Amino acid sequence: MAGWDNPDVDLLYDVNGLAERAPTWADLTMEYVGEYGTVFAVMLLGLWTWWWVRGNSADRAGAVGAVSGLIWAPLAACVALLVNIPIRNLVERPRPFVDHKGLEVLVQGKTDYSFVSDHATLTMAVAVGIFMVHRKYGLISIAVAVFAAFSRVYMGVHYPTDVIGGLALGTAVALLLAPLATWLLTPLVRAIAGSPRAGFLVWAGDTDEEPQPGGAYGAHAGGRAKAGSGRARRDRDLAA
Repeated sequence: MAGWDNPDVDLLYDVNGLAERAPTWADLTMEYVGEYGTVFAVMLLGLWTWWWVRGNSADRAGAVGAVSGLIWAPLAACVALLVNIPIRNLVERPRPFVDHKGLEVLVQGKTDYSFVSDHATLTMAVAVGIFMVHRKYGLISIAVAVFAAFSRVYMGVHYPTDVIGGLALGTAVALLLAPLATWLLTPLVRAIAGSPRAGFLVWAGDTDEEPQPGGAYGAHAGGRAKAGSGRARRDRDLAA
């Protein structure tokens, strides 16, 4: 290494050097996990979170807000990827293996520009969307997104700043556009929740209940509080 005159390149060689020293099976595992597995994992976590909120929200209003936020998560990823198109074309940064020889490139055929990483952008946008609805599953999703970013550098297809930019872009889009997105999505989700046939997609409770005013992202914390109150009332009834 040539010292720390270019930390981005130095860190690229340090992380990618792990792939060179790793056994073949580890590189193959990282290749499939980094290329497909992390995206599948955050989507699966989003579905799991939806299943949780529809069955554990204290009322239909809380479920409507939570499901609206979860619908926004993949939409945020799509918007972030669209935003990334002009950024890539403006920066026009070649893939690291084009300018730096000796890298262990695990995924071949990457001919587009390097900045910003689509994988890091997509997974982080979905993860932040999940986090705004459910803290625990959101933190797990963010960890998956960070691992996705690491894997892109490990595989030799992105610089560290490419994935850092992707994580930042996904976070910014998911957070900044969330109020507008949920404002637009909530009426649709509320209508679905009130449907006798499709209401179960939003809330597993009684579809005849009139929704009460509630915050868009309060389903998890509010649900726990109200559920706890219900348990307390049941305990008092049993004691009586």
